[in-house]
Amino acid sequence: MSAQERKRRERFIHFLQAAIFVIVFGLWELGARYGAIDTFFFSQPSTFLARAWQWLAIPGTQLGGRSIYQHLSVTLSEMLGSFVLGVAFGITLGLMLGRSDFWARVFNPYIQVLNALPRLVLAPIFVLMFGIDERSKIALGFTMVFFIVFFNAYHGVRQVDRNIINNARMLGAGERELARHVLIPSALTWILSSLHTSVGFALVGAVVGEYLAAAQGIGWVISQAQGNFDSAGVYAGMLVLCVVVIIVEMGVTWLERRLVRWAPQADELFAG
Repeated sequence: MSAQERKRRERFIHFLQAAIFVIVFGLWELGARYGAIDTFFFSQPSTFLARAWQWLAIPGTQLGGRSIYQHLSVTLSEMLGSFVLGVAFGITLGLMLGRSDFWARVFNPYIQVLNALPRLVLAPIFVLMFGIDERSKIALGFTMVFFIVFFNAYHGVRQVDRNIINNARMLGAGERELARHVLIPSALTWILSSLHTSVGFALVGAVVGEYLAAAQGIGWVISQAQGNFDSAGVYAGMLVLCVVVIIVEMGVTWLERRLVRWAPQADELFAG
């Protein structure tokens, strides 16, 4: 596919994305205006869009004594903490167990059991252990991020061609050189593909934790709006989260393309 064709295709994709957005919200707005949609439960796009704009554009707007940006900074700090810790531990343990059949078999039942536990059940336990501050939300987000990154790193290492490993050892590569020059680069595509999902789960962990027990954060804002039967506030909080997710996803995509420049993009793989 030529560069010109790729640009045309990219513009058409953006057009379709905008069209879907306009159609969905347009039908929602019309349904709410003419009574086909109950605004008590589903609000109205013009109403919660105005509410979100008021939060974002008017700095003096207070939500529990704080601006929306202060609540957002708390949620983002919790998301970042759980994401960094989950990725660091997930990659480390994934690489370690991926290289050792013996220890992988030893820890496999425990990992499977912990992974099968519903994360929501752990939220009250973390609140009891760490309180309602940021630590309990980071712990909840960590449990969501860790297993995603761990399994991708583990399988990425296991998928490395054994002939490449044997050749590297024949050339005198030790475990450190083997991990640096063979295992990590080979597993990098697996690890980076997990980041798209894990970023979202880190945000989910932070918001769910704030929703259950917190005094600040976007999850707390949504919880307060729900408690006051303010559906517009609920959807406005969700809209702010959607904007954050889009921005973070763009950052992860940019990082992936910078780190794995040699990997073919989807439009190159399926061109024609």
